Amino acid sequence: MQEKSYSVIKNPNLHIIFLVTLLAVGGVSSIAPALPLMVRELHVRPGQIGLLITVFTLPGMVLTPVTGILADRYGRKAILAPSLFLFGIAGFLCTFTRTFEMLLLLRFIQGLGAASLGAMNVTLIGDIFSGNQRAAAMGYNSGVLSIGTASYPAIGGFLALAGWHYPFILPLLAIPVGLMVLFRLKNPEPEAPQSMKQYLLNTWKNINRPKVWALFVINILVFFIIYGTILTYFPIHLEKKFGVNTLIIGLVISSMSVTTAIAASLTGYLTRKYSVRNLLLVSYSVYLLAMCLIPFIDRLPLIFPVILVAGFCHGIAMPNVQTLLVGMAPMTERAAFMSLNSMVLRTGQTLGPLFMGFIYAVANTEATFFAAAGVSLIMFIITFIFIKQ
Repeated sequence: MQEKSYSVIKNPNLHIIFLVTLLAVGGVSSIAPALPLMVRELHVRPGQIGLLITVFTLPGMVLTPVTGILADRYGRKAILAPSLFLFGIAGFLCTFTRTFEMLLLLRFIQGLGAASLGAMNVTLIGDIFSGNQRAAAMGYNSGVLSIGTASYPAIGGFLALAGWHYPFILPLLAIPVGLMVLFRLKNPEPEAPQSMKQYLLNTWKNINRPKVWALFVINILVFFIIYGTILTYFPIHLEKKFGVNTLIIGLVISSMSVTTAIAASLTGYLTRKYSVRNLLLVSYSVYLLAMCLIPFIDRLPLIFPVILVAGFCHGIAMPNVQTLLVGMAPMTERAAFMSLNSMVLRTGQTLGPLFMGFIYAVANTEATFFAAAGVSLIMFIITFIFIKQ
């Protein structure tokens, strides 16, 4: 579907996709400021608290490709709407539990609902837009995602002042969004599919390319940094080193997401002036530098410029990786293709907190930042070798 570039942001379908994106990111970032409170009030060790993120992202590692196949064969709405309802109900029920074990169970169920959200939003953008309009829409969507990651920690931190369980009220917003998907979203659906065997063969042919695998690995590694270091152990580092409360922790994390949103909204402009490869290489270089600097900062105000610059580079990198991937899949296999990418993202989100939890257990919170710097170096090398455009 062709759009004039200035009208992309006005498309009402894109507005619904934005809401789905906001919900997809809220499952983790809204509870991040409350994690130190949960450590104390639920009587768990800091190395265990990452399980609340792991059990939420774990279902996506298995279920997301299945939802992609079903969305290609039965339509996007048939998968997206029920997923939103499950996400909202299970997430809201977390408000009423007071044990770590029950919280883990409900987070797992909520993760079942969340499994398709991060794939369906970018799939719908690929279906509705093309060319530079697609890049612009992907950038706007990444900007909205970053606004969510900026807002949710602050909102979650504020709600957590009343109790660690109050941030779990937010998933209830998924219910009206699910209704909007059912009755307001106007999107093209795939044509009647070919045989399952041919469908799977075509999908594998599109996926099994070195550039695709390189982008998948980058997507895993970037979430080692975001979910493993920034969202899980950065809050604990801030509390231990600076003695700040949940609201301040949320505001610090939010500051990174503000510049991420600004950079993501400039995606269409930046890709017209610079190659995607160079944009990615610069982004990962700055990531590396920022992660190395944070452990040595001894005054809270000095954290902000480092986090702001890192956030800007993240906003440049993520939409460009997603645009590269969505453009490599035809519509008839796009949902499965992007669902596999979402599974890859979930893998990073799941393994990141576990990996950084191990680093924390054998060393300290500062070591998780140096580990993140090493991950940034690996992403730089992969991009230099495999991304040629």
